[in-house]
Formats: sequence, C-alpha cells, structure tokens
Amino acid sequence: MTETTKASAPDAKTAADLNKLAQNFSKIIEQSQRVLQEYLKRQERNDQVPLIDPAIVGKSFQEFFDNLLKNPEKLIEAQIGFWKNTLDLWQSASKRMLGHETEPVIKPPPGDKRFADQQWAENAVFDFIKQSYLLAADSVQGLVHQVEGLDDKTARKVQFYTRQFVDAMAPTNFVHTNPTVLAATLDSGGDNLVKGLQNLLADLERGRGQLQIKMTDLEAFKPGENIAVTPGKVVFQNELLQLIQYAPSTPTVHQRPFLFVSPWINKFYIMDMRPKNSMVKWMVDQGFTVFMTSWINPDERLAHKKFEDYMLAIVEGMNAIEQATGEREINAAGYCLGGTILLATLAYLAAKKDKRVQSAICFACMTDFSEPGELEVFIDEELITLLEKQMGERGYLDGSQMAGVFSMMRANDLIWYFVVNNYLLGKDPYPFDLLYWNSDSTRMPRDMHSFYIRNMYQKNLLREPGGITLAGVPIDLRKIKAPVCFLSAYEDHIAPWKSTYAGTQLVGGSVKFVLSGSGHIAGVINPASSDKYGFWLNPKTPPNPDDWFKGAVKQEGSWWPDWLAWLQPHAGPQVPARTPGDGKLQPIEDAPGSYVKMRYDQ
Repeated sequence: MTETTKASAPDAKTAADLNKLAQNFSKIIEQSQRVLQEYLKRQERNDQVPLIDPAIVGKSFQEFFDNLLKNPEKLIEAQIGFWKNTLDLWQSASKRMLGHETEPVIKPPPGDKRFADQQWAENAVFDFIKQSYLLAADSVQGLVHQVEGLDDKTARKVQFYTRQFVDAMAPTNFVHTNPTVLAATLDSGGDNLVKGLQNLLADLERGRGQLQIKMTDLEAFKPGENIAVTPGKVVFQNELLQLIQYAPSTPTVHQRPFLFVSPWINKFYIMDMRPKNSMVKWMVDQGFTVFMTSWINPDERLAHKKFEDYMLAIVEGMNAIEQATGEREINAAGYCLGGTILLATLAYLAAKKDKRVQSAICFACMTDFSEPGELEVFIDEELITLLEKQMGERGYLDGSQMAGVFSMMRANDLIWYFVVNNYLLGKDPYPFDLLYWNSDSTRMPRDMHSFYIRNMYQKNLLREPGGITLAGVPIDLRKIKAPVCFLSAYEDHIAPWKSTYAGTQLVGGSVKFVLSGSGHIAGVINPASSDKYGFWLNPKTPPNPDDWFKGAVKQEGSWWPDWLAWLQPHAGPQVPARTPGDGKLQPIEDAPGSYVKMRYDQ
C-alpha cells in the first residue's frame, strides 16, 4: 500500500461521515420546518393552557421575596452557609488534585439515580461539578423552606416550582457537564446528538407542537394482545363505560360477584397489566366472578357529562351485574378517583335504602381533600378559570395535561431521565408496560372536571354531610354502613396516605386501614407472590394518622392475602362458576373491549 493510499483512507471515511451528517441534518431541517409551522399555528390558536403559568408563578414568588426581605437574616444566614460549604468544597477539591483522599462535602440523596455513572465520583472535575450543584440546590431549597410569613398554599407553590427549576438545572441535563453524554458523543462522532434531535422533533410532531416525551415504545404493547389479556367479555355498555365480565378459572366461585371501579383519569388495565402482576387474574383465580368498569375516552360530544353521570353509570353497571349473574349483592373496589366515586355511589345507594354492596375497598382514594399533596399547586383559581375557559371551547380536559401534571410531580424520573436518554444520548426508550400505561391517559369531560375540581379539591365538600348533591340526593358518607377497607401507599405523591386516612373517620360502618410500602402504583399493584415493599397493619383507627402509624406493625410481602382474608367473610358461599353469557346479558365483544383502546394521542 502506497503512502498516498494510506492517507486517502481516513479522508474517504471522513468524507463518508460528513455526507452522512449532511443527510441527517437535511432530514432534520425538513422535519423542523413542519414542526415549527404546526407549533406556530398552535400558539396562534392558544388551545392549550400551560401547566406552569408565568403570571401565577410570578405572583407566588413575589410574595416569597416580599416576606424574605422582611426577614433578611434568613437570606444572610443562607448565603453564609452556602459560602462556607463552597469554600469547604474548594479546599476538598484542591486536596484531591494534589492526590489526597477526601470525603465528599455533600452526597446525592438516597435513590438519586442521576449520578450513577462512576465518572461522577472518580473524575475530580465531574465530582466538583456534581457537589457544586448539590450544594446550590440544597441552599436554594433550604432557604425556600425557611421563609416565614407565607400562607401554606403559597409556600407549597414556591417550594414546588423551585424544585422544578433546581431539577431542570442539574448538570446531568446538559451535554458538556454530563460525562455519560460526552463519552457517547466522542464514541459515536456526534451521532447520538443527531439521533436525539430527531427524537425531539418526532416528539414535538407527535404532540402537534407541544412536547410529548416518549417514555416507552408505543408500538410494543397492545391491550388485549400482551397487556390486559385476562379472558372475558364485555357484557354491557353505555355512553360512559363498558362492563367486562371475566371468565372463571375455578370450577366454583363465591356467590357474590366482585366489581372493580377503575379511575377514568387512567385506563383500567393497571389492574390487569401482565398475568404475573394482574390483580384481576389473581381475583379470578381466588374464585371470584370479577367485573370491571372500562371508561370511554370522552371527546367534545360528552362535554355535558357530569360527575353524577359517572355515578349513575356505575349503578347501571351494578344492575347489569344482577342481570348477568342473578345476584343483587356484590362486593366492590375502587382505585383513586374510582374509589372516590365508589364511596359517593355507596352514599347515594344508602340514601335510597339500597344495601346491595356488602363491602368495599378503596385503593389510594381521597375523600377529604384538605391536604391534597402537591396537586394543591394546580388547585389555583386563576388556573382553574383558564382551564374552564379552554374546556368551554374544546369540551374536555386533554389527557396530555393531566399526564404532564403527574410527570412534573416526579420530574427527575418522568421528564429529565428521558430528556437525557432520548435527546442527549439519542436512545430509544425501553419497552416498559407500566410506562405505556402511564402515557395512556384519558380526557375528562368539561362539566365533570369542573364539578370535581371545584367541589372536592377546592371546596372540600365531599366530607361534609350533604355537601354535594348527586342526582338529586344529598351525599353523606356517614350513611355508608357496609364495611370499608382503605388501602394507601406510604410514598404516594398523588393521594398522600395521611390524607386518604381521613376516610376512616367519614364512613359510618366498620373500617380497616392498610398502609402499603412504595407509591401510588407499585404500592397497590404488589402481587401476592411478591416479597417487596411490605405493609403496615393496626386494627384500630384513631382520628390521627400519626397515632395509627405509631401502633402499626410492619408485615412482609404483599397486602393482597390480608385483603383476601378480610373479604372472604363477605363473599358468600361457593356456587358453580359463571361464564359470561350464562345470564340475561349476551356478550358484546371480547375483553378488554373497544373503549380502552381509544388513546388520547392518536
């Protein structure tokens, strides 16, 4: 090989790489033009209320700064503390540069996965960047929590928005300060950034100008094929719901059927994800005739549907269960908003002397909204008014807005992780069934959402006897005499367990409270075979949740078997198993039905 040939080889490779980049950038420019046009059109229509309204945020922070200036000692104290910690960090970094062993001035909190790359600890420069960020974040958030004079609601707003800013400014979120991204860029010659930009543009295009971060492979899962596969039939439907009756897996079943009331903020199949962790399948295998509500994904045609219409749809579903099985008495469960509407339904039935529901369990369900957790940030009169104006024009609350709210509450896990993975590293998200479900949010009708947000979250009227009226009936939870079990999760950020505990004091019959480990999803969907998380039990239900916890005993594994033991005395004797279609209702279609397959983003 001649010297000329040797020299030309890398030149040819370089030319090929440049040609590849040019082609990629050409595609990106073409996509960008389409996305930009759509984005500008959308902004011109102004058809999406921002999750973070600058005026509302600005008002909260103005109050914060006004109170901060009234007590400058707090600011001075925070500055001195930050300067001292920064000086300690500089001294520690200098010693390390000279080859000395040093202890970190500050460490990431337990469970923080952002700094998992060993370079954040082994490389002195990145270690310094990491600790500098953590010190600044700790100082800012500490100051925000120390300011006096703010009302609790404004304080929580400031704390929430400050955390959003702090999380966004993490060095892991930028190319030049993330060692993992830098390594990937050098190894690929920048292909990761090109692919990342393509991913970004695709997400913008899919969201029609609004960023909809792709959390999983949206083509990897299909309800009825590899999720929501427990066999059954849709045996009843109306405008709002389909009622699924699942096929038996045992020769005999408990006499009383069991009804799951799912939330309509998310799809029901969180309770029937995969066979190994399906609550539905497990209940069927325990010898129950199981029914499930599958709510429609509403559009503008259902704008007039109210909260009471959802309640009456549940009553229709109960009537359908009687037609399908010949049994009037049932047991029931409700998840999140499904639990709230279930208890409202039980109070409605109690007022009519209807005692068909023999027991109920509510998973992560709010009845007293005085402490709604971080969702309170979005219960703001100005924001609600803006949402109502938008819903008045559109007829519903878009599913992406609710999904965005829940993502912001766990921003590092549900936003910034994917920003780094998808856009900086240029990777496609892994196929993950739970994240597929998480992205499968539903719309909410205009009238229903306004009633719910104002009468419950804003005015907290459900806890008051007769505080709300549904279908002409004043609702009083104290009239519920059937046994009720409340299941909450210790780390739940959507329905904080101390808030859900209040339900034990509002119903009129016997109550049981169970506290699972983990959060809003994993704490509930923790199959009987699992040895994770554990749960706490206390047979007493004192008024104060802290007193309950002091007397609670930690149990290992899943709470499901304990629930089964509580439920069985209310389930009735064994009878021959029932197959969908045996009764007066003929199957309409196979489970999981058609309502659940209607995505908001397609």
